[in-house]
Amino acid sequence: MLFSFTRNSRTPRAVVTGAAVAASAVLLLSSCSVANSESTDEGGAADTIRIVLTQEPPTLEACESNLTSTGVVMRSNVTEPLVERNPTTGDLDPLLATSWEQTSDTEWTFTLRDDVTFSDGTPFNAEAAAFTIDRAVNSDLACNVEGYVFGDDDLVVNAVDDTTLTVTTVSPDPILPLRLSFIEIVPTSTDATAKVREPIGTGPYAIASWDAGTKLTLERNDTYWGDAPAYASAEYQWRSEGTVRAAMITSGEADLAMGLGPDDGAGDLGLDYPNNETVALRMTAEIAPLNDVRVREAVNYAIDKSGIIDSLYQGAHIAAAQLVPEGIVGHNADLEAWDFDVEKAAALVAEAKADGVPVDETITIVARNAQFPKVSEMAQVLQEQLTQAGLTVELKMVDTTQHLQYQLRPFVENEGAIALLIQHGNQAGDAQFSADQYMTTTGAQSVYGTAEFDALLEAASTKTGAERQAAYEDIFEYQNDEIVQFAFISHQTGIIGKAANVDYTPNSSSGDELRIAEITPAS
Repeated sequence: MLFSFTRNSRTPRAVVTGAAVAASAVLLLSSCSVANSESTDEGGAADTIRIVLTQEPPTLEACESNLTSTGVVMRSNVTEPLVERNPTTGDLDPLLATSWEQTSDTEWTFTLRDDVTFSDGTPFNAEAAAFTIDRAVNSDLACNVEGYVFGDDDLVVNAVDDTTLTVTTVSPDPILPLRLSFIEIVPTSTDATAKVREPIGTGPYAIASWDAGTKLTLERNDTYWGDAPAYASAEYQWRSEGTVRAAMITSGEADLAMGLGPDDGAGDLGLDYPNNETVALRMTAEIAPLNDVRVREAVNYAIDKSGIIDSLYQGAHIAAAQLVPEGIVGHNADLEAWDFDVEKAAALVAEAKADGVPVDETITIVARNAQFPKVSEMAQVLQEQLTQAGLTVELKMVDTTQHLQYQLRPFVENEGAIALLIQHGNQAGDAQFSADQYMTTTGAQSVYGTAEFDALLEAASTKTGAERQAAYEDIFEYQNDEIVQFAFISHQTGIIGKAANVDYTPNSSSGDELRIAEITPAS
């Protein structure tokens, strides 16, 4: 099949004059100034957009950009992929690639732009794209994007000429272009043997400075191939408390605040948006007492999902029955969330105990500080509810770096049974990304699986259309009936705080990929 486009999603910068008319994917530049800025020479553009995050990025390494804390700064701001997914329609839009074609069962051919340079002046070409893919997927760097998107299989990448790239997979992969939308392209000068803290990209911004623990600043890339963004720079700060982030919006200290809760105090400046995040407990199903399916079922029955949603989130979230929310390919609309039945949970625990399962062994709930609003409160509620079912539960709150040791292979060992509180983003729009990493026996974030389940997952990955949808619907039902690695809690609704001097409409990807070029001063 051939994917080709007669127009670019971003107008080349060479044809932009004055107050540029943006393509449909980019908002009109505004000549209005804002309270915290002065006009500059780019069509009356504003000076600085100030953004407050929930936490400091642990790294800006491009191959880690699918991590929310990294991607919210990097993706399509500093670095760019070959293609990017439109968060509103789910379609793939051209970016550094103008078209792509499946040229055999296992090979895809991409035609690349010929008018792009990296912010350091080096040319973007097929050699850079091939280098980046090889570095992210085939190397020993242990990039998060490798485990999250590509798994164990390597890719064969070949720069045929400056504007032609071929990518060959081990087996047929009908969604390879979607996978490649997670790889942010870097120049061949990038270290191939170690991760870098501040990469170079082709995006509308470049990293200006990073004062660890204080702030991070991006500056406009004046050689950018597309439309010049409205703001000359973007300044990021981070505050762990949602009430503090909201107060920075209401007091005029920030223009955008990420990851707010409904009662953090943003008021009318808080914008609700349907994000793609699912919250769940992921259980180590091979470690006692969670190695008994009755105990894992008891955990599911013990959680009062509706109570958590109503008390902590003012009813704004949706009780979850599966890892992917509505709108994602493979979502099973017929699945219902587990009932809240603490008596049934206690009976299952007692039954397992009578059969010799050591149900008194400690289960540790591990949760990440500032991962999402009210995360510590939710973790405390979960601890109490599982305890009421007759289980012995401890709570461990950790920072991002520690959390990754529980979240990703190789997992922390010798700490007993773990129920990891996860927040899983479904920004790719297809269930395979969730299923492969969380449900296969070797998945980067999976702690349990079976050979039979692996076979179902492998078969589903090769299907397309209605057959693909049906296959993943069956997989999510099978997980709930036979595997029970998860206790699903909620599909979240996001809130962004937005000052009155800013125009921005959040979308389902905003929490993972905040595109500064789509933000403009209010008229």
